[in-house]
Amino acid sequence: MEKKELTEKEARERIEKLKKLINHYRYLYHVLDKEEISSEALDSLKHELYQLEQKFPQFITPDSPTQRVAGKPLPFFKKVVHKVPMLSLEDIFSEKELEEWEEYLKKFSQKESFEYFCEQKIDGFAISLVYKNGIFVLGSTRGTGRVGEDVTQNLKTIESIPLKLEIHSPLPNKKIEEKIKQLIEKGEIEIRGEVYMEKKVFEKINKELEKKGEKTYSNPRNLAAGTIRQLDPKLVEKRPLKFLAYDLVTDVNQETHCQEHEILFSLGFKTDKGKICKNLKEVIEFWKGFEKKRESLPYLIDGVVVSVNDNKTFQSLGVVGKAPRGQRALKFSPKETTTILEDIIVQVGRTGALTPVAVLKPVTLGGVLISRATLHNEDEIKKKDIRIKDTVIVQRAGDVIPQVLKPLKELRTGKEKIFHMPSHCPVCEKKVVKKGAIFYCLNPTCPAKNEKYFLHFISKNAFDIVGLSEKTINRLRDEGLIQDPADLFLLKKDDLMVLERFGEKSSEKLIKNIQSRKKINYPNFIFALGIKHVGIETAQELTKYFPRLEKLKNATLEDLQKIKNIGPQTSQSIFEFFQDKRNLKFIEKLQRAGVKIVYSLPLENLPLTGKTFLFSGVLKAMSRKEAQRKVEQLGGKFVESFSKRIDFLVAGDNPGSKLKKAKEAGIKIINEEEFLKMIK
Repeated sequence: MEKKELTEKEARERIEKLKKLINHYRYLYHVLDKEEISSEALDSLKHELYQLEQKFPQFITPDSPTQRVAGKPLPFFKKVVHKVPMLSLEDIFSEKELEEWEEYLKKFSQKESFEYFCEQKIDGFAISLVYKNGIFVLGSTRGTGRVGEDVTQNLKTIESIPLKLEIHSPLPNKKIEEKIKQLIEKGEIEIRGEVYMEKKVFEKINKELEKKGEKTYSNPRNLAAGTIRQLDPKLVEKRPLKFLAYDLVTDVNQETHCQEHEILFSLGFKTDKGKICKNLKEVIEFWKGFEKKRESLPYLIDGVVVSVNDNKTFQSLGVVGKAPRGQRALKFSPKETTTILEDIIVQVGRTGALTPVAVLKPVTLGGVLISRATLHNEDEIKKKDIRIKDTVIVQRAGDVIPQVLKPLKELRTGKEKIFHMPSHCPVCEKKVVKKGAIFYCLNPTCPAKNEKYFLHFISKNAFDIVGLSEKTINRLRDEGLIQDPADLFLLKKDDLMVLERFGEKSSEKLIKNIQSRKKINYPNFIFALGIKHVGIETAQELTKYFPRLEKLKNATLEDLQKIKNIGPQTSQSIFEFFQDKRNLKFIEKLQRAGVKIVYSLPLENLPLTGKTFLFSGVLKAMSRKEAQRKVEQLGGKFVESFSKRIDFLVAGDNPGSKLKKAKEAGIKIINEEEFLKMIK
C-alpha cells in the first residue's frame, strides 16, 4: 500500500508533537536522571523530526532539537559584554578562615547571624545563557568577567541546556510564577552555570587521543574549556559535555539563593539541590561531607560554594575586587602525593631573599606534573628535618607552587644529605645576611635583583620572546621558578600550570614562544647579554671583527681598542664582561639550556652587506618582522622611518606616505616579489 504524504497542517502538528516529546525525554534524562525510553528509540524520534523538517523547512525553529548542531565552523569568536559582570570567588581552606569570614560579614552588615546556602563547586567552565522570549539566543564565556566570547553554537550541542524555557514543576510562589511566565512570553532571562565533563568521558577521550598518538589533556576541566572554544560545533558534539545551572541573574521576584535553584530546576536545568544551613556548624558538615564522597562522584568537584542565602542581604554586602563579599569557595584539603627530593637549590628573588627550592622526581599532583616545590626557609627545613634524597609528601594548595609537607623518615637509607644555606649569594657570590628566618643578598648590583635585565633579555633586538610580560616574569621570580634569564628556557608547561591564571593552553603557548627563540643570531645574542654600552649596532660591529663567540670571549683589550667604531669606554666594558667568571658561567648555562647561536657567513660575502631597507605596506609571504630579520641575517640593515640614506623601499600592499617620499627622493622602490628574489 502506498504511503500517504502528510499535508502541511499534519506535518506541522507532527513536528510540534515530536519536539515536545523529545524535549520531555531530554528533561527526564539530563535533569531528573531518568531513562524512560532507550537512546536508540530517542534517536529514531530525532531522525523522524529531522526528515520532516527537511521536507517542510518552513517549520524549523531555533528551539528545535535538530538545531543543536548547525552552521559552518566559525572564523573566530565574537566578543560579548556581560550586562552584569561574571565575578570570581575568594577561596577558603580552613574552618578558621570560614569563621573569620563570618565575623567580617557581621561587622560589615551589623547583623548577628546569617542563613547560608551550600552547593557543590563543580570543576568546570563558567558560562552565561541568555533567553529571549523563552528561546536560547546567546551563550558566552566568563572571559575577563566583563567581556566574554560568544560560544552559542557550541553550547547548543549540550543536551542539558534547554533550547526553549518551559515550566516543568511548581515554582516557589505565585509572584515568581507570574513573572517567569511574563518573561518567557516577552522578555529576557539570564542564567549562569558550569559546563563540565564527566570523568568516564574524559578518560575515554584521552585513551582515544593516546591511541592516535595525539596529545592528551591533563584534566576534565581543561578538556571541557578547550572543547567549548572549538570553532567547529561539530567537533564539540563529539565530546559530550554537561551543564549545571547555579545562578539566576534576572530578577523574577526571588528572595533567596535557594529559591533560584528551585526556579532553575523548574525551568528544565540540572542544578545542585544544595542545602540551607542555619549556622557555620552545618556549613562545615556539608563541606566535610562532600570532601569524603568527592571521589565517588561522576564529575570532579574542587570544593563547595557557600552563599548568604537572603538576596537582599547578599546584595547589600556588595563586591570587593572581583568577588562578592557574601559568597566564598570552600576548598577541599589539598591533594597530596609522595616523591623523591632529588636536590635543593637556592633561588635569589627580586628583593635579594634566598629561597630554598626542592627539585623533585617529577610526579603528577592535581592533574599537573610537578618537578619543584617550595621549602620556605632554612628554619622550616630544619624543623621538618628534610634532607636531600628523602622520600617526601608533597601537597598543592590552590594556585601556588607546591610545598613539601614532611619527609618519610622510615624510608631513609643513610645516604640522605643534610642541607645548609650558602654563606654567599649563589648569583653574585657576595656574603649573605640572615634577617629573621630569611637570608638576604644585600648587594645592590646582584644580577638576580636586576628586573630591567630580564626585560632587556627578552626585548625585540635580543631574544624577542613574545607574550612574556614584566608581570609574568616577576611572578615566576617570586615563585622561585626562574632566577636568571637562562632559566626561562628550562621552564616546562606544568611549571606554569600551578600558577593562578595559567591554564593548559596559555602555559603551552608561552612555553612554545620561549622554546621557539632558542636559535638566535649572533649580534642579537651579544646584545642580549646586556654588556654595558653595547647596543645592537655595536653588537653587529663586533661580529665583523670576531666572527665567533669564542674569539670575542678571548679578545684582549688591545684587540677591542683597534675597532674603529668602538670607543675606549665600550672596549673596557666588553673586556671586563668576558673576564668575569659569572658571565661566562651564564653563557654556558644558556648553551646547556639549548640556546644555539646562528653565525652568518663572513660579512663581505653576504648579499645585502651595506644595504639599508625601509618597508611600507603589508607583505603577503612573511611578516614585516620576519623580513627585517632576514635583512639582518644577510648583512643588511633596516630602518623604521624614512631617511634619504636608505637604498631600497620595499612596497607591500597599501603602502603609506613613505612611498611618495621615496619617489620624490629618487630612492629605488621594489615590490615584494623583487625583495624575495634578493633574499633568496
